[in-house]
Amino acid sequence: MTCSQFLALLDDLIDDSVTPELRAGLQQHLRGCEHCEVILNTTRKTIEIYRSHEIYDLPAGLRERLHAAIMARCKKGC
Repeated sequence: MTCSQFLALLDDLIDDSVTPELRAGLQQHLRGCEHCEVILNTTRKTIEIYRSHEIYDLPAGLRERLHAAIMARCKKGC
């Protein structure tokens, strides 16, 4: 499984709507891919924060650097 395939299935994995066979493939990919493991953990934490209704104000400079880093990473791909 590639990182792109993993990311395409990330929502289904988080929603627990994948077959046991597909889950095994996703977990196997995670064992060998630190980047996708970080993405999964970060996404889960983001959902947890959103659901708890906690609002975090980021300083403007940090927000801009974070946005730039995310966009640069997205343009690079996995």
